Amino acid sequence: MNKSQSLSVFVMAIISLTSAATLYAETEETIEPLVLQGVMQQLGRDMQAVTGAIATEDWSTVAELSPQIARHAQPPMMEKLRILSWLGSDAGKFREFDGEVHDAATAMEEAAMRGEGQAVVKAFSEVQLSCLGCHQNFREPFTKHFYERR
Repeated sequence: MNKSQSLSVFVMAIISLTSAATLYAETEETIEPLVLQGVMQQLGRDMQAVTGAIATEDWSTVAELSPQIARHAQPPMMEKLRILSWLGSDAGKFREFDGEVHDAATAMEEAAMRGEGQAVVKAFSEVQLSCLGCHQNFREPFTKHFYERR
């Protein structure tokens, strides 16, 4: 069994041991925003700040913000399990987009530290393309599943 399969088995075991009441805690009266929403909002602010820093060739700010994008906050374990359960067989694709963001943001930091503007812009483009790919694949169904009343 490879590492990915082991992780999948582990996650599914934990999900099966977790009560449905805990996993699906929304009530009809209130749908609480997931922590992931705040994570995405912070990533949006960081990406906007990087855009401004690139425009002014402020490589030190790009280098400072890039790790925050690469190693962004994670939702709590219960929320993460809930999301992974919903993703099902698409969990790998979701994680792949996150890995691409991490790798591209790390490359952006390294290029910024060297003062290589073209490499910064190329890496930033890769970050954006990974974000866009994830959003186009998951945002609408995610929003419908977690935020629309059932």
